[in-house]
Amino acid sequence: MKSFALRRRRQLHERRKDQTAYGRDVGHREGLTGDERLFFQDGRDLADEVGIKAASIYHHFPSKADLGAAVARRYWEDTADYLEAMLAETSDPVRCLRRYPDTFRKALANDNRMCLCSFMAAEYDDLPDAVKKEVQTFVDVNVAWLSRMLSAAAVVSAEESEPRARAIFAAIAGAQLMARSRSDLALFDALIESYRVAGLLPA
Repeated sequence: MKSFALRRRRQLHERRKDQTAYGRDVGHREGLTGDERLFFQDGRDLADEVGIKAASIYHHFPSKADLGAAVARRYWEDTADYLEAMLAETSDPVRCLRRYPDTFRKALANDNRMCLCSFMAAEYDDLPDAVKKEVQTFVDVNVAWLSRMLSAAAVVSAEESEPRARAIFAAIAGAQLMARSRSDLALFDALIESYRVAGLLPA
């Protein structure tokens, strides 16, 4: 019985790894940078668009919830990698905080798109639980990184770093949403500058 349970756990672990890898592959073929269509498309439509067989998608992802979770997971993992790479490149937490809004600006500059997880969060009540978890993780990853940078830069005290990080994340996500609704990248830039003037972000 123990042997069967162990094999089953290994099978589930390998399947999840396979789904994550496949989600990355589909995402790369789709050019996924905030493209909400990947989650909401029918599997056959998606297969035609990215040039693979629909059966391949259904084999790796038994449900749309599995596909959505894999895509959202890939999105926050890539975001985490990008943020850590930024820190490794500059090693200056203040400069990292100044550059952070660019992670949202890039989506707007790419055909007026918005962050995938922000898009999903707007439909949160209708999301499967597995997707909700990954969307929440995206927020947690961003807030945790911002909190680290704020503490390292001594912008606020250790006790204040997480509340300030949440405020920064919410403000920038809101700026992206407002700018997208008007197809106005300059509006996003103006809002970010106003956050710096107000002291929310380092000037």
